[in-house]
Amino acid sequence: MTVTTRGSREPFPIPSAGTDDTATVLDVVVPVHNEEADLEPCIRRLHTHLSTTFPYGFRITIADNASTDSTLDVARRLEHEFEPVTVVHLAEKGRGRALRTVWSTSDAGVLAYMDVDLSTDLAALSPLVAPLLSGHSDVAIGSRLARGARVVRGPKRELISRGYNLLLRGTLAARFSDAQCGFKAIRADVARGLLPHVQDTAWFFDTELLVLAQRSGLRIHEVPVDWVDDLDSRVDIVSTALADLRGIVRLTRATATGAVPVSRLRDQLGRGPIGVQTPGVPVSLPTQLVRFAAVGVASTLAYLLLFLALRLGMGAQPANLLALLVTAIGNTAANRRLTFGIRGTGGVARHQFEGLVVFGLGLALTSGSLAVLHALTAPGVAPELTVLVAANLAATVLRFLLFRGWVFHPRRQTDRDRQGEPTP
Repeated sequence: MTVTTRGSREPFPIPSAGTDDTATVLDVVVPVHNEEADLEPCIRRLHTHLSTTFPYGFRITIADNASTDSTLDVARRLEHEFEPVTVVHLAEKGRGRALRTVWSTSDAGVLAYMDVDLSTDLAALSPLVAPLLSGHSDVAIGSRLARGARVVRGPKRELISRGYNLLLRGTLAARFSDAQCGFKAIRADVARGLLPHVQDTAWFFDTELLVLAQRSGLRIHEVPVDWVDDLDSRVDIVSTALADLRGIVRLTRATATGAVPVSRLRDQLGRGPIGVQTPGVPVSLPTQLVRFAAVGVASTLAYLLLFLALRLGMGAQPANLLALLVTAIGNTAANRRLTFGIRGTGGVARHQFEGLVVFGLGLALTSGSLAVLHALTAPGVAPELTVLVAANLAATVLRFLLFRGWVFHPRRQTDRDRQGEPTP
């Protein structure tokens, strides 16, 4: 298999207008499970839109994920009616599994997918795929949180979405704004390089793919979208949130230990340097304090949002433990790079281990505070949050002192850590 070399991407050899070339330039996958009512109007709208606005060869692939109703029959009927519609049937559920199956075998140059409810306005489809066709970008995502997006949904889903993406920024240093919008596209050559390393087969698939793309040095293009919430959504929020948390922990461990060969992927797929090098400058104490405070604010907000989400399905202590553990890992990673200027993979495992020791002290403070509160009274969620905020402020001061004087002390770092060179 030939992998695209580093540097700027070449634009696809798109057929000229008026030629008879029927090569498939775009393959749009619509994953479905028991969507007998929504599937037909979705495919008809999508086919009409592509036929009238997309000037090149396209395919619509319906990926049926083990439906038990008449979804597959509807899909077969649409396949016979429309020439560019294809049906793939999978015996097991999973959006990630469906996308991996179709994308791995597609002959199109650009691969996309969208949810069957068409919550995202199709007017964003051309802006989504255009930078991939031109070679400007490698992955493109529709974003409900980018400036210019127009979104209609309830406050609960808004809070969960923003909290999840804030959590990704804190734990995985994600630089994209919306991981879970069901409206994405990727260049086929890039997909072939990344898909073998994406493990999740369900909802975390999107996040895992984007994180690997970012860490591999690929360019992710964001398109602000018009999005209207599907009131008939059957996604189990609690179980999905717990699965996402497990995915974050697994992905953090895999990238830190080298189980996912990020350096090799960067060499194979990443874009080349732009030729400007900035010498490393020691980070001053005032700058460290400002950056540490910014990371701390983001971590605290992510912690509180995560605690509130988990508190709906479990007790206060386990919710506190999980929320603090996930945000502690992200806090250590963010402070390592942003506050103390340590880059590369050298010493990552030691830093995370020592960060967990600091996390243990924070857990003792917050859990002890909760224990005292519950011993004195039977509080509601509001008093619990008040006590936890105060305890976290104390833990934050202690964390900075331990990070600066122990975990990330300059004399304990190797030259490679300080210079940001990757470990061989």
